[in-house]
Amino acid sequence: MPEIHPDIVAQVILLAREAEDSGSSTARAELSAFIAGLTEDDALALVAIAWIGRESFAPEEWDEALSTARDEARSPTESYLAGLPQLAGYLEDGLEALGISAGEAEEDLM
Repeated sequence: MPEIHPDIVAQVILLAREAEDSGSSTARAELSAFIAGLTEDDALALVAIAWIGRESFAPEEWDEALSTARDEARSPTESYLAGLPQLAGYLEDGLEALGISAGEAEEDLM
């Protein structure tokens, strides 16, 4: 299971949704900057959650998803995630698949 705090994922979801909805380079830069400020472990956890959300891995394959994210990291994680279409939806779906309420985490931020 992810060790990243749901509030961090929720913040990325909100920033990604803003970047996706507006198409603004400023919003995309803000998303990238937020992710760049995370620890490496948290950034890789975001990748694993997104992969579970897009069904590249099943929730019970968490350790494998995280290991693969670490092994395949070739470019800055913030660039990869900010360029991932539908990032907000993948993260929401990934959290839900892992038994964590994305909606509650997002509400906590508001």
